[in-house]
Amino acid sequence: MKTNDYVKFMTQQFVTYTNQPKEERKAKREERKSVQPPRSHRWFGLVPFAISQSFRRTKK
Repeated sequence: MKTNDYVKFMTQQFVTYTNQPKEERKAKREERKSVQPPRSHRWFGLVPFAISQSFRRTKK
């Protein structure tokens, strides 16, 4: 990607963001915060998830 393309993309994103009403921007921000993955996934990646899945299989 050339520098000019990147600047064009960033400008488009900025203009789109600033043209939205303040309430809509705030609602989207809150939605992103509420959809975060569990802390164990954020801190340690998928390793805890894989281990928990393997234990669940052995219980069945």
